[in-house]
Amino acid sequence: MHNRLTQLLDIEYPVVQAGMIWASGWRLASAVSNAGGLGLIGSGSMYAEVLREHIKKCKAATSKPFGVNVPLLYPAIDKHIEIIIEEKVPVVFTSAGNPKTWTTLLKDNGIKVVHVVSSSKFALKAQEAGCDAVVAEGFEAGGHNGREETTTMVLVPAVCEAVNIPVIAAGGIATGKQMLAAMVLGAQGVQIGSRFVASEEASSHINFKNAVLRANEGDTLLSLKQLTPVRLLKNDFFKQVVEAEQNHATIDELRNLLGHGRAKKGMYEGDLEQGELEIGQVSATIKSIQPAAEIVKEIWNEFKQEQQKVSNF
Repeated sequence: MHNRLTQLLDIEYPVVQAGMIWASGWRLASAVSNAGGLGLIGSGSMYAEVLREHIKKCKAATSKPFGVNVPLLYPAIDKHIEIIIEEKVPVVFTSAGNPKTWTTLLKDNGIKVVHVVSSSKFALKAQEAGCDAVVAEGFEAGGHNGREETTTMVLVPAVCEAVNIPVIAAGGIATGKQMLAAMVLGAQGVQIGSRFVASEEASSHINFKNAVLRANEGDTLLSLKQLTPVRLLKNDFFKQVVEAEQNHATIDELRNLLGHGRAKKGMYEGDLEQGELEIGQVSATIKSIQPAAEIVKEIWNEFKQEQQKVSNF
C-alpha cells in the first residue's frame, strides 16, 4: 500500500508495532520491520546504554526502517535523545509529555517525529510543534492512557478532522478488520500493541503472555487516574489499587503503593499477582502466541479480504 504514512515512514504496510515497555526490544522491532511494518523499540524500560545496545542490535538485524518510542514522563530522557541522534535512528515516537520539548532537535537531525495523543487539542499541539504525524490512541488501549477516556471510534475521526498531518489509529486494534475500520474513519495506518505482546519475539515474560491469552471482556480497567492513568489486567495488585482509591488514598499513598519496578515485576519477571500488567481491552480477542511476521501477514491479508468484501456491498 502507498499512502501518506507508508511514504513518510518508508514502510510496505501501514502497521506500526507499539513501543511497549518490557515487551518491545530489538528482536520484536526488527521482526516487524522485516515483515514490512514499522517496529519500535520501547525505551521506557531501558537505561540509556541498554537502549544503545538495542538500537545497534536492531540495525544489525534489519536493513529496513525502525523507530524508538520515548515516553517523555520518564527520567533521563535527554540521554535517550542523545543516543537516538548519535545512532541515527530514523523515526521517534514520543508520548506522555510536551512534543515541543524535543521535536525540533530531532527533526534538525533528520529524524521523523510522531507524537501519541488522546484528544484533538493535543493533536493540534503536536502539529504546531512540527510533528510529522500523530497517533490517536483511544481509551481501549493498554498501558498509559488519556484521562479523557475517548474511545478510538470517536477519537480517530475527530483528530483526522483537526489536523493535516497523517493520523495513526491506536487502541482496540489487533486484526485486519479493525485496521480497515480505523482507516475508514480517516486514519492512514494503525499502531498495534497488545497483539504483539503475544508474539514470540516480545521480551515480555511467558506468564504475562499466557495471561493475555486467558483475558476475557472486562478483565482490564483504567486505573491510577490520579497519577498517570494506566489500563491494567485485574490481579491482586489491581485490587489493592481499587481498595486504596475507594478509601480516598492520597497521591503520595498511591505512589507508595505503586513503588518502583512494579511493571517490571509483572510484565518482565512474570509475577501475575503483585506485578503491574499493562494490556489493552483487545486482549480478550487474542488467543495464540505467534511470530511477529506471521501477525503482520495475518493482519494485512485480513485487511485486504475485508476491503474486498466492503467494496462488494
